[in-house]
Amino acid sequence: MAEPDIAPDAELVFEWRDVLARHAAVSCALDRALGDRYGLGMSEFEVLERLWEDEKRAGPGKLRVQDIAQTVHLSQSALSRLIGRLEKDGLVVRAMCELDRRGIFVALTDDGRARYLEAQPVHREVLARTLG
Repeated sequence: MAEPDIAPDAELVFEWRDVLARHAAVSCALDRALGDRYGLGMSEFEVLERLWEDEKRAGPGKLRVQDIAQTVHLSQSALSRLIGRLEKDGLVVRAMCELDRRGIFVALTDDGRARYLEAQPVHREVLARTLG
């Protein structure tokens, strides 16, 4: 049986591996910096940032969990656990949708807003250092 010719795909595979390596390096650096200083993982920060961005765009309010899930690339169950941790830490609150009892909204608390604003410069510094 002949060995498959890997040459046509080699560049694509190397590019994919580079993407994976960069993602892992940035993720680890963010988790370390945000965790050590602010008690946040990369995904927790991303949720706080999406809520902050929505507040800046539309005013204080709340986002549906399924809308957050689409932007932070977590499964619904993983996001639910993450939001539970943020809620336990007093950084977000959850509320049922009055029109659709299956829907759940999430909103920043004052503490969540403050933690995000404290952590945001460190997040950007890590991105600049690892991606620059």
